[in-house]
Amino acid sequence: MLRIAVIALAMVMAALPASADGHDSTIADIVVAAAQAEEAEFTTLLAAVRAADPGILEALSNPDAELTVFAPTDAAFAALAEALGAEAFNGILSEEGTPRLNEILLYHVVSGAVGSADVVAGLSAAEADDMGHVSFPVVTMSGQAFDVAGALGDDGLDLAAGITVAEANLVLEMLDIEASNGVIHVIDAVIVPELRTIADIVVELASAEEPEFTTLLTAVGAADPAVLELLADPGAELTVFAPVDAAFAAVEGLEEIVADTGLLTAILQYHVFPGTVYSFQIGGLVDDMGQASIGMANGSEATVTVSDMGVMIDSANIILELVDIEASNGVIHVIDAVIVPMS
Repeated sequence: MLRIAVIALAMVMAALPASADGHDSTIADIVVAAAQAEEAEFTTLLAAVRAADPGILEALSNPDAELTVFAPTDAAFAALAEALGAEAFNGILSEEGTPRLNEILLYHVVSGAVGSADVVAGLSAAEADDMGHVSFPVVTMSGQAFDVAGALGDDGLDLAAGITVAEANLVLEMLDIEASNGVIHVIDAVIVPELRTIADIVVELASAEEPEFTTLLTAVGAADPAVLELLADPGAELTVFAPVDAAFAAVEGLEEIVADTGLLTAILQYHVFPGTVYSFQIGGLVDDMGQASIGMANGSEATVTVSDMGVMIDSANIILELVDIEASNGVIHVIDAVIVPMS
C-alpha cells in the first residue's frame, strides 16, 4: 500500500505543470491533485477539509502561510472509520460534527515549515529516558500539543525504529513534500486530539472509581454559573490550576467560603489563566529570578516560581506528575493547595 502511495504521489507531482510544481503549488493544491490522480491518495483528507470550517481550506490555500501538515493516508482514515463505526465516523464528517472535525484537522497542522531534518535534529538533541526513547512536544494549530518521538541507537537516532507523531508513524518514504506555503509529511494514522472540555474532564474524574476533584466540582456548582460556562466553553483557551480534594480539605472555613457565592467565584476564577500554557512553556514565562506574574480570570495576578525544588503558583506546588491534562479548550495542571487572591 505504501509503495503504491509513493508511486501515486510521484506521478501526481510529475503531472503538475511547471507553474504548479511542489514549490509553486500550495498544500491545498497538492492534496487536491493527489486525490484526483489515477492512483488516488488523500481523498478522505480532501473530503474532510471540504466538510470542515472554510477557514481551514483557506489556510492550506494561503500562499503566504508557512505550515507543516501531517497528512493521513486514505488507509489511515479507513482504519479510523472501522474503529469508530461508520455512523460515528460519518457523523464527524457531517455538518453537526464540524466542530470536532475542525479540532481533528487542526491537530494535524503546525505553524511554520518543519522539515524532516528539523525533526531529526530535535530528537537527536533531546534527552533520552531510561529506555533510550527521545521526544519533544509540538503545539498544533488546534491549541493542543503532541509528542514527536523516536529512539536512540548506537550511532544516534535509530530511523529504522521509526518516528512517531502522537500515536501515528511518519511514513519515512513520504516526507518533505514541499509546497509554496509549507511542507507535508505523510502519517499512517489519524491522530485525534482530546475532544472533552475542562468541565467534562472534571466531572468524569470526580465520578471515577478513585475520584478526584469532587470538592472542586462541588465548588464550581455552587459558584456563579459563569465559572461553569467558562470551563465548558469549547471555544475558550484556558489553563486551570486544579486543587486536589486534600487541598480543599485543608482550607479553614471551607463551608463558609462555599456559602459565599461572590468570594467562592473569585477564588475559583483565581485558579484560571485565560490562555493555554503547557508545562514545557512555563520556563519561557519567568524572568532571571525564576518568577513571573500572570493575570488570572478574576483580575488578580498570581506568581509562578520555577526553582530546583519544582514549580509553584503562589504557595501551591504544581504536581509534576499531573501536569498537561489536555482538554479541547485548554489544559489542567494539578496543584496541592488552594490559592487565594490577596484582595
